[in-house]
Parts: sequence; structure tokens; C-alpha cells
Amino acid sequence: MSYTKSAQLLERSKKVLAGGVSSEFRKYNHPHAIFYTKGEGSHITDVDGNDYLDFTLSQGPLILGHSHPHVLKSVADYSATGQIFAGQHIKEVELAEKLNRIIPSAELMRFFLDGSEAVQAAFRVSRAKTGKQKFLRFEGHYHGWLDNVAWGLSTPSPEALGSRDNPNVYPWTAGLSAHARDEFIILPWNDLELLKKVVSERHEEIAAIITEPIMCNNGCILPREGFLQGLRELCDQYRITLIFDEVITGFRVSLGGAQTYFGVVPDLSVFAKAMGSGYPISALVGKKEWMKLVEEGKVILAGTMNSGNPTVAAALATIEILESEQPYERLFRYGKKLMDGLKQAAVQSGQNLLVQGPGPMFNIAFTDMDAVRDYRDTLKLDRVKLGKFISAMHDHKIRIIGRGLWYISAAHTEDEIDEAINVATKVLKEMPV
Repeated sequence: MSYTKSAQLLERSKKVLAGGVSSEFRKYNHPHAIFYTKGEGSHITDVDGNDYLDFTLSQGPLILGHSHPHVLKSVADYSATGQIFAGQHIKEVELAEKLNRIIPSAELMRFFLDGSEAVQAAFRVSRAKTGKQKFLRFEGHYHGWLDNVAWGLSTPSPEALGSRDNPNVYPWTAGLSAHARDEFIILPWNDLELLKKVVSERHEEIAAIITEPIMCNNGCILPREGFLQGLRELCDQYRITLIFDEVITGFRVSLGGAQTYFGVVPDLSVFAKAMGSGYPISALVGKKEWMKLVEEGKVILAGTMNSGNPTVAAALATIEILESEQPYERLFRYGKKLMDGLKQAAVQSGQNLLVQGPGPMFNIAFTDMDAVRDYRDTLKLDRVKLGKFISAMHDHKIRIIGRGLWYISAAHTEDEIDEAINVATKVLKEMPV
């Protein structure tokens, strides 16, 4: 395959964009940052004319696939009435009413542009509600790029993490505020007994516990049985806000998110990504007891660009399709078929490929472990071998997120699932064991 035009554009881009990109992870495509010209359905095309079967779905938002006609038409039609009013408009109310109906915790809400700022809004509401300051989060969980959550996402080695009950925490990037480290307590995920111990000792400090209901950003790890229910009980016992970060799980494992899928209702939740089919919109939704602080103006949440016409129209159109077509059975079935096919291909080729996740999204890794259960396990994976596999798949026109995460969209077909399995089987057989 040729990537010549992308390489030329990247050199041009580097003269004006820092690193040639506008988001860090775009640097790490294969063989370098790639420039794309068109996305349609389950496919995306680059400037060199390479057409890929796409399982990245732009890091998750494109649950309906690229360029869904109903979404594009809704955005175009509603944008013709105006871009943004610094005031209210009818579709904003319609979207909120729809979320209120389908998401268990969404009694009241506010709209934002991305998950990062909605997470910070959840912290602000939690502090105001409880009168406490710290939040408790988990190793390897991603809650945006802002300073107080940009810790515990990268570690020199498994040993460097230290003890489970008093972990060492490393900054994700240079330039973080030194005071940001004082805002949170961090623990390994999926360890309810350890969590109970720490919360019982420090609950007077803890305003909120925030978690991905499924640890999607590292390993696509499902919660152990009873873990989310245990979080709910702890928060009730100690007057702590339970926050679900549903930026990935929202609208993907269920129309009502992971809280519907698992039957555990948080106090506050953050939705984004699949909510808007790639348009910049997020929501902080919550129980009225929490959100009334916003309603009363005691907690101020603002944003000039919030709930603009195009973004709201995109979200409303996306959810309309999800409601009418109900693709969830198909997302789970295709995901399981692809997972099973990859597992079988690994056995046939003698590769130590681990495949895990719920199906609509799942993760692959090269390891001799039988499962990855928390962030500490992810540090033991063979990332070099994974990189070689993903690069080879890319050269065979199958596009996967670099950390091994796959997304299934409503646009994927069964034939395309078979195609991905066949290509993976070929690549795995050609790789050294």
C-alpha cells in the first residue's frame, strides 16, 4: 500500500500544526498520521485512495457509521435556521426530554461540548452537594485530558505502581498543576474490598467516586459481579456522589447506557461520543437532588457554544435512529462473532491473543494471561507485538485503534465481520509466534 500523499501532507502540516496533528493520538497511526478524504458507512478512504473497513469509528462516536444520511440531513436542515442563538431552541428541549425518558439517572441535565468539561461539571456539582472536596477514581480510567484527571494513565512498569492500597501515581503529561494531584484519591479498579476499606477510612474527604462502568479505555474490562452495586451501596452509606463516565458506554451497550445494561443507577452521569455521531456534544445528566443546585443557580455551569443547533440536531437524529432501528442485538451478535473468530484464528496460528469485552466494543492483547482484570494487568501486555498486528491489519485495509480496541457500528454487515476475521487469520499466521 502507498501512503505517499499522506506523508507529503504530514510534512506540510508539521509546519503549522504542532506535531502535524490536532490530537495527540493521531500521530500514532500506521505508518504515520494519515489524512482522510471521505467516510461512508463502515468505510473510510485516505488521500492515497486506500479504502479501509473501519473499526475505530473515530474513537467511538460513529455508532451509526460514517455520514449517516438522517444525521447529515438533520444537521443541514436545522443549521439553516441558525448556528447558535445564545438562547434556547426547541430541539434542545426535545433532546433533553428524550434523554430524560431513556436514561435512568437523567432527571435534569445540561449540555456541553465534550466529555472532559462535563466530567469537571460533575465534580463541581458533587462538591457543592456534599460539602467535601476530593474525588476517588481508578487506575487506568480515562476521564478527559484536564489536569486533575491526567494521572494514573501511564506508568514506567508494573512494579512502579507500588502497593494496591497506596499506589504511586504518575502524571500523564508534563505541565500539570502540582495542586491537581491533591484533588483525588486513586485505587485499582474491580477491588471492592479494598475500596470499602479506603472509603471507610477517608469518606469525610470524598465528594464523589467516578468510574467507567466498563473499563473501556484500557483493556475493555467488565466489572466483576457485584462491583458496581457495591459502589452504589458505599456511596449511599457515606453520602458520596456516584458518577458514571458513560462517554464510551453511553448509547453503545444499551440505549440507556451501562446504567440500564447493569441495572445500577448513579447520581450523575456523563454522556458524549456516540450521542452526537461525531458532532461535538456532551451531557451531564443527574438526579434532581443533585442537579437542583444547578437549577437554583447555586452551581454555575456555562458555555457560549453549548447546545448549538447543529450539535443538538445531530444528537437528536442519532437517538431517533437508535430508537427506531434498535441495532443492539446486532451490535452484540456481530461483536461476539468477530471476537470468536479472532479467538479461533489465534488458536489456529498458535498466537497468544486475548480477546475480551462485551461485544459492541472489545479489546485484543497479546499475553499469556487468561484475562485482564485491571490496569495493572494491562502493563504486562506485549504492546510491541500488538503494534505489529495492528500495522499489518492496516496494510490489509482493516483499521483498528492502536491500543487494541475495536468498535462495531450499526453500519457493519455480517460479510464485513467475516472479512475482518479472514484478514486477521492471515495476519496472525504470518506473524512469528
